[in-house]
Amino acid sequence: MEPVNTDVSAESDGVAAAAGAGAGAREAPGTAALGPTTLGAIQLAVEELWPESLAEDWDEVGLVAGHPDAEVRKVMFAVDPTSEVIEEAIEFGAELLITHHPLLLRGVTSVAANTAKGKAVHRLIESGTALMTVHTNGDSAVGGVSDVLADALGLQDVAPLTPAANGLPEEGIGRVGDLGEALTLGDFAARVFGILPSVAGGVRVSGDRDGIVRRVAVCGGAGDSLFGEVRASNADVYLTADLRHHPASEAREAAVNDRPYLIDVSHFASEWLWLPAAAEALGNVLSDQGHDVEIRVSTTNSDPWDFILTPG
Repeated sequence: MEPVNTDVSAESDGVAAAAGAGAGAREAPGTAALGPTTLGAIQLAVEELWPESLAEDWDEVGLVAGHPDAEVRKVMFAVDPTSEVIEEAIEFGAELLITHHPLLLRGVTSVAANTAKGKAVHRLIESGTALMTVHTNGDSAVGGVSDVLADALGLQDVAPLTPAANGLPEEGIGRVGDLGEALTLGDFAARVFGILPSVAGGVRVSGDRDGIVRRVAVCGGAGDSLFGEVRASNADVYLTADLRHHPASEAREAAVNDRPYLIDVSHFASEWLWLPAAAEALGNVLSDQGHDVEIRVSTTNSDPWDFILTPG
């Protein structure tokens, strides 16, 4: 499926989706208007859902550009802060763009507009569009990227692959759980293909198509650093993105009874599923606090690959 535009008004009623359901029950403080919603108020709501303390030590999350006192009426969620996504946010009239991936993950000495990242920073500031990053804190939190992926696959009794050092027992990187009923690897791979946005790379599978799987480990984004945890979880299959040749080959060589099987998907696609749930969760929190903000999910497919050639 293609990424679908999802409007989630903070005025709407209903229960939060997976990204908000596990964030803790809240008492609505009332419906009295608070006046203009500021970027600082949204920062507090984002921190409630996806605390920065859950981010990995190497990560850079939080506010990248924008003034905390600035008024925000429209917010857009996206996977990547690419130039196309930034232009989409500006056209929508968003005063805030929230992306999963950081724009500035490593230190820079210049944001001159003669570089791609510098140009992005200038475009954001000159258009009055703030940028905020929810990265590994969004992976780890309850209702985060891997939780949404596990839920979409129908997994039960879900637990983290790697528990968070500074979080709840159910928070951490990756998830493992059980299917309601066993499937062949081929049928499970078809389920994976059916829930993800359509991208050029498709879904790659390593293992016996007729092999039976029930216990499933997942990690949205690049997860080839978690093979030890996957083996310890006794998963029949591991679904993640960006599997490189050597880690995948070594994992297959170390397999016991041919398990875990491997399913490699698009990095973008594995994380895009979180966006609608995250937008709804933020909308619910802001609505509970009396804010009126329109929230939209980007329709831009920022997967870097355009087409693929395969034999046959």
